[in-house]
Order: sequence, then structure tokens, then C-alpha cells
Amino acid sequence: MDINTANLRLLFLNLKKSFQNGLKLSTPNWQRVATRIPSTGAANFYAWLEMFPKMREWIGEKQLTKLLEHDFVVPNRDFEATVVVKRNHIKDDQLGIYGIQASGAGDSATMWPDELVFELLDKAFTAKGYDGLPFISDKHKMGDTTYSNMGKAPLSVATQTEAKASFGAARTQMKKLKDRHNRPLNLRPDLLVVPPALEDVAKTLVTTDRLEDGKPNLYKGAAEVLVVQHLTSDTAWFLLDTTQVLKPLIYQDRETPTFVSQTTMDSDDVFMRAEYKYGVEGRGAAAFGYWQMAYGSTGAGA
Repeated sequence: MDINTANLRLLFLNLKKSFQNGLKLSTPNWQRVATRIPSTGAANFYAWLEMFPKMREWIGEKQLTKLLEHDFVVPNRDFEATVVVKRNHIKDDQLGIYGIQASGAGDSATMWPDELVFELLDKAFTAKGYDGLPFISDKHKMGDTTYSNMGKAPLSVATQTEAKASFGAARTQMKKLKDRHNRPLNLRPDLLVVPPALEDVAKTLVTTDRLEDGKPNLYKGAAEVLVVQHLTSDTAWFLLDTTQVLKPLIYQDRETPTFVSQTTMDSDDVFMRAEYKYGVEGRGAAAFGYWQMAYGSTGAGA
């Protein structure tokens, strides 16, 4: 193939088409646990309100909902994936592999928010949320009351007692949460998030009529199961309420991944190294939402 401006433009248009086809290859799961919040600057500042302000009888002056005393700033981060195209490969029509790579870049762009969101969830026992504490912690506060959204019980279907002590305890703890005015938050835990090592246990817990000890399964149909390969612990598991307006995590979208290319024939890369470049660029971040909508267990036992 002769290398000229028209041919290079056509080449990269074809690579862009392969990239766009790659966008359709996979189905991401981040929407299941995170809310997309657009970003228009270097960072987002979240002025957190009291959890779930509720309607009340209007007697006298209105009761104002105040901002919490925490600054929560989430900076955007830059991400990229770049492929080098050798000039001789263009001349010799050896371009098949680049189309495959472009499709792979499109697939990676689709799954990029998954990586942001679930890699953050994987750090939930140490990474901090809006209150300055780890997202999963036994020291959260609402008003003067301390709450815990952390457990240690292994997820189990061995006996009814063990199922109650793990999944049951998590579910009960979330449903008991109240706001600073002592009113129920009306949480509806509906999603059990587990690593691949706990997939069989989790699906057994929410689908079978009886547990391994032969006793009735109290939690059949109590939640959906989401298996996440980004979770690095084989024992940790999470129960989430994804029914609220704001989900437990946030995908902060500054710049959705887009296809970019460098095709200038007289650039330094072409002159010095006989290389053209193309790839994908994106910008964004992930953050924790309200800790009240999540319960995590290390699964390590007492």
C-alpha cells in the first residue's frame, strides 16, 4: 500500500470502525451498583446532604436539612491505551492484527467503568468515603449514634444458623438503620455481590428451597447475585441496596473513552521510528456513595 494522506485517513477510519464494533462485544455491570454522575471539571465536589431527608408535618418553621460536615472531593484521572502501527506493516498490507487490536480497545473502553467501580469496591474495607472513614466500617456515625456496616461472618449455606449469621445478619442490620431523627431509612437490600470463589454458595443461598442441613432456606429470592471478577478476596462479600435514586457507588464520567489517532506523515514518531499511533483516551473516576446502602463482610470469621 502506498502511504499518503488519503490512504492513512482510510486506514484509521477502518480502525475506528473496528473500535466501534468492539464497543458492543461486552456487557458491563457497573450500572447495577453505581450511578453515573457527569463531571465538567478537574474534580467533583460532593456536598453531601443528610441521608434521605423525609417529609414531615409542617408545624411552625420548616426543618432545614443541613450539609454534612465533610468535604468530599473526587479528582478525575486520565486513562489511555495506545497501539503502535509500523510503517512497513502499512506498506506490506500486514494490517489484520491492528483491526483485532482496535476491536479489543473498544471492548476495553466499554468495560473501563467496570474496572473503576469494582476495583474501588474491592478496597471498600480501607478506601474512605464521604465521612472520612472506610466505606465498610464499624465506626460510622449518624447524629450521636455509631453504626456498623461491617461483618466477618463467612457466607454460608451449610446450616440455617450459619445463613442467619451471615446473609441474614447483614440484611437485618441494613433494615434496622435509622436517620438522625430516629426514623427508618427503609432500605431494601437487593444485590449480593461476590467473588468467583463464592458464586456457587451465593446462588445456592438465593435459589434453593432447603439448605445443606435440610432446614428451610429463609432467603430464597431475597436478592440477586452479581459475580465480580475484580474482587480479589475469595471470602469477602457485599450486600447492597441498589433501589435508591443514588446507588452505593458513583461512576464519575468526565470524558467517555474515545478513539484517537496520530496520522501526521511528518511527525517525529514517523520520521525517527517509522511509527503511527492510535488508541483510546478517557477521563473519570469512581467514588463511594452513602455507606448506609452497603454491608460488607470480610468472610474471615470471628
